[in-house]
Amino acid sequence: MRRIAPVVLSAALAGAGMLAVAPAAQADERVCRGTINAVTVDNLKVPNGASCTLNGTFVKGNIKVESNASLKANKVRVDGNIQSQGHQAVLVQDSRVDGSIQLEQGGALDVRRNAVDGDIQLFSNRKPGAKTVYYNVVDGNLQCKSNIPAPVGAGNIVKGNKEDQCRRL
Repeated sequence: MRRIAPVVLSAALAGAGMLAVAPAAQADERVCRGTINAVTVDNLKVPNGASCTLNGTFVKGNIKVESNASLKANKVRVDGNIQSQGHQAVLVQDSRVDGSIQLEQGGALDVRRNAVDGDIQLFSNRKPGAKTVYYNVVDGNLQCKSNIPAPVGAGNIVKGNKEDQCRRL
């Protein structure tokens, strides 16, 4: 019986040690197909080909819009970035983005009346659709390059630089 007690005690301590080094929790990713109203989510993904409408939603992380997907974000708060490669259409209006808005190789985009702590970057958006950028306040840069058609807009207040196709916006 004396030999069993040390073995049981060692196993119990080893098990307790394993519990102490459990991996840190990761933020959940919510998939959006349809509409999400005024709730709080961690990260948000609009999957390939899906459409997502956000109304007053608080996103504690990032929004990722996948290929051929569409996002309409109205009066949202995003602690991270809004990013897409290959989107069908992205509308972000009357919102606050603590990171950047980065839209690449997609189609239509409308970015208006937002406060953006980072950059607005619009690169190689050549799929059909208008590209508009109006009345944003940007702490970083407003960068537009290789978009067809070139973005149009006005009234943007940019603390950094307005570059390339967006230099006059």
